[in-house]
Formats: sequence, structure tokens, C-alpha cells
Amino acid sequence: MAEKKEWLRGSALLTLSAVSLLAFLMLWELICRAGVVDTVFLPAPSQVLARAIRMWDQHSLIANIAASARRVMVGFLAAVVVSIPLGIMLGTSKVARAVFDPILSFLRPLPSMSWIPLTLLWFGITETQKYSIVFMGAVTPALLYVIEATQGIDPILIRAARNLGANRWQVMREVILPGCMPQILSGMKVILGLSWTCVISAELVAAKEGLGFMIMNGKEFFQTDTVVLGMVLISFTVLITDVVFRLIQRSVLSWQR
Repeated sequence: MAEKKEWLRGSALLTLSAVSLLAFLMLWELICRAGVVDTVFLPAPSQVLARAIRMWDQHSLIANIAASARRVMVGFLAAVVVSIPLGIMLGTSKVARAVFDPILSFLRPLPSMSWIPLTLLWFGITETQKYSIVFMGAVTPALLYVIEATQGIDPILIRAARNLGANRWQVMREVILPGCMPQILSGMKVILGLSWTCVISAELVAAKEGLGFMIMNGKEFFQTDTVVLGMVLISFTVLITDVVFRLIQRSVLSWQR
């Protein structure tokens, strides 16, 4: 009975969200059609949809989405592979933290945009350059999330495990990793969203395909419907990746339930 009530409550909330979105789109369409806003500067949803259909027929829509998604995932996964083991090491070792703290303090304030000139010199207008922008923009904040999560483990639990005879590896596997993993995964979800910001920044400056390139190309030819379509696709793609990440998170943290 309780599960049925929970399902009905969830369905009602989902319906409310759908109605809210539909009302927003209808209001936007009416404002544009009534001439309150010039469609040259803000196209109506119907114009954006028409542009999406044309680009779909030209096979450029999926190509741009796939290019941006590939760059985000490669750079993001590279940042995850580096940040999780290194962050756990820095979170559990004062010596390692003392060595790396000055480097992190130097890298932390640098936005991903600041790396674009150097990466263009190093790699040119290539896919490697886009991957490196996402990696550089994601790895430092990811490291900080992992360090904070690792340091948040109750030291009493670690001492208790050692008193029971656990060695360093067993403490890491049975206490530290399960304890910090929920916070690490929550942080990685934020970093995934940040990775999209990084790749769009890179594509706005130097790219031949991708959603950022699509937005910049629309701006150059004064096609505001293309610009808005690119913005909508970014939000939609991030929403899909967020849903997938939540499913992975639920699978990895199934023991919490």
C-alpha cells in the first residue's frame, strides 16, 4: 500500500513537471507570435523545432551531439581515472598532501578557457585538444571532491578496523572506499556537468563540429534558431547523461538501500 502511494505521488509530480514545461513552451510561443518579442532575436519554439528537423534531415544534428558527447566522456573519464586514486592517496597521506597542495593551489583558480591557447599550440585544432580542455577543467575539482570525501571518514572507524587486525589494504577496501564512495559519486556528477561547460567553451573557440561549434556557427550567420537549438540540445544531453549516471550510482551503491 505504501509503495502504491509512493508511486502515485511520483506520477503526480512527474505530470506536474510535464504540464509546467508545456505551459512554459506555449507562453513562449504566444509571446513570439504576438510580436511582443522579435523572432530575429528570440525564435519561437516552433521555429527551433523546424530547424532541428532540417538539421536532422541533413544528418548534422546527431553528428554535432555525438562529437560533443564523445569529447566530454573521454575527458571526464580520464579525469576520473586520475582523480579518484590520487585523491584517495592525498586524503589519507599527509606527506603526499604536503607535496601536491602547492600544485593544486596553483591549478585550482585556472578556468578551462585559460588552457585553450596553450592546448592549441600543443595539439592544434584536433580532438586531443578538446579532450585536454575537458580533462584540465575537470581533474582539479574532481581531485578536491575526492580528497574532501576521503578526509570525511570517521577516524574512529579506521582505528577500530586496525585494532581488529585489518591491514592497510583491508582498511582501504572495507572502510575508506565504502565510506567515501557516495560523496565521490555525487561529486563526479557535478564534475560531469562541469565537463560539458568545458567542452562547449573549447568548441566555441576552435572546432569543426559539436554543439559549441553549432552555436557559434548560428551566431555567425545570425541564425538564432540554431543558437537556441544548440542550447536546448546541451541541456537535453546533460539531462540524459545525468539520468544514466544516477542509474550507475544506484547500481554501485546498491548496498546503501
